[in-house]
Amino acid sequence: MLRPLMLLAAVLITSWTSAADRPPNFVLVYCDDLGYGDLSCYGRTEYKTPRLDKLASEGMRFTDYHTAAAVCSASRAALMTGCYPQRVGILGALGPQAKHGINADELLLPEILKAQGYATAIYGKWHLGHLPPFLPKRHGFDDYFGLPYSNDMWPFHPTAKFPALPLIDGDATIHLNPDQTKLTQWYTERAVKFIETNKDQPFFLYLPHTFPHVPLFVGYDHYGKTGAGIYGDVINEIDSSVGRILDTLDRLQLAENTVVVFSSDNGPWITYGNHAGSRGRFREAKGTAFEGGMRVPLIARWPSKIPPGKTCGELCTNMDILPTFTAIAGGKLGDRQIDGHDIRPLLLDQPGAKSPYEAFYYYWNHGLDGIRSGPWKLHFPHTFPSLTGEAGRDGKPGGITQGKIELSLFNLADDPGEQTNVLDDHPEVVARLQKLADVARADLGDEHQKLAGKNRRAAGKNE
Repeated sequence: MLRPLMLLAAVLITSWTSAADRPPNFVLVYCDDLGYGDLSCYGRTEYKTPRLDKLASEGMRFTDYHTAAAVCSASRAALMTGCYPQRVGILGALGPQAKHGINADELLLPEILKAQGYATAIYGKWHLGHLPPFLPKRHGFDDYFGLPYSNDMWPFHPTAKFPALPLIDGDATIHLNPDQTKLTQWYTERAVKFIETNKDQPFFLYLPHTFPHVPLFVGYDHYGKTGAGIYGDVINEIDSSVGRILDTLDRLQLAENTVVVFSSDNGPWITYGNHAGSRGRFREAKGTAFEGGMRVPLIARWPSKIPPGKTCGELCTNMDILPTFTAIAGGKLGDRQIDGHDIRPLLLDQPGAKSPYEAFYYYWNHGLDGIRSGPWKLHFPHTFPSLTGEAGRDGKPGGITQGKIELSLFNLADDPGEQTNVLDDHPEVVARLQKLADVARADLGDEHQKLAGKNRRAAGKNE
């Protein structure tokens, strides 16, 4: 049953007289394990990403954008709900044995936009629950085609056992262990068709690519194209996919009224070596509270609204996508508490626009591993997976052991690689961040201190 708010949609659809009169379309492309340094406009030199580079030149490139979690499901929960994943009960990476998923009581971005008369679709990896109550069409999407979880959760995993991997169309599994060389092509074709079908009404297209998560597969037309190995070829195909979508918007004269956003769920999975991406100048990677795990690319284009060729260095996060898109569409947020902010002042490059975050929390599961305020980042004592051995090669993992950090303070403005602990030099900063951390612990908990938090909400159950 649709939420009561969605009943407004039919009325809204009949009220638009022209494309210019409609609220803008949204295209959100979300990669899996793409690192901060994986695009040539972010410093990659081994291969080029011309369409994404052009997108950045026509819009805004963010250099201090973070995901709220350094792992798949938790990151996507933050994106779709505008909340820290700890608030909505989705942690880690849900596998085929998981019995829980996103709660039906959470108001997701597609539901908000659907209530405003938007057509909504997702083509790619969902990862917020694979059982029927949790699938996309139960949570505001009109159409779905893709994988319910990560593409390595299949019988051919190099170190673990999984059942057959389902490819889902709508609510039905149509293939088991599909040909992954076709995934990016299939997603792109469905995306283009969706735009063509819905060109006369506002639409929200969510394209969460399977790749460059391992195992890597690439279409025939892109194999060997970059000379930089299969990883470069995979990124080349994603870049070309973005180009096809942008060309479709141009062909249908929709580009001017479409917000296009490109990003990644978390940093690279560097244990996979030559099948993993680049963290750029940052420390550690996926699965950690260091910048290499949680700082990722963000490119946004909205012609005539977002000034071209701009770079934003203010802290913002994937939790901000929901309230920002909602505000642009003229929609309404739900009654439940969210953690993201409307970052239109940053997107539109308004004079004096600043980060909306007094504090940003770095959680891993229910443990508060760190906190950020301004340039200052305080790590609390915790362990983390660190690449201390030799990385794996050609699709096999290796090199990860357990690292440990004690209470440490870094100034990210001077030390983005988190190498120099200045804890003893700034006791007043440490004291202020500790107080902000106590607020987070009271709100969302901290398993390091055996605190549950008073504002956590439960995940959905398959009843």
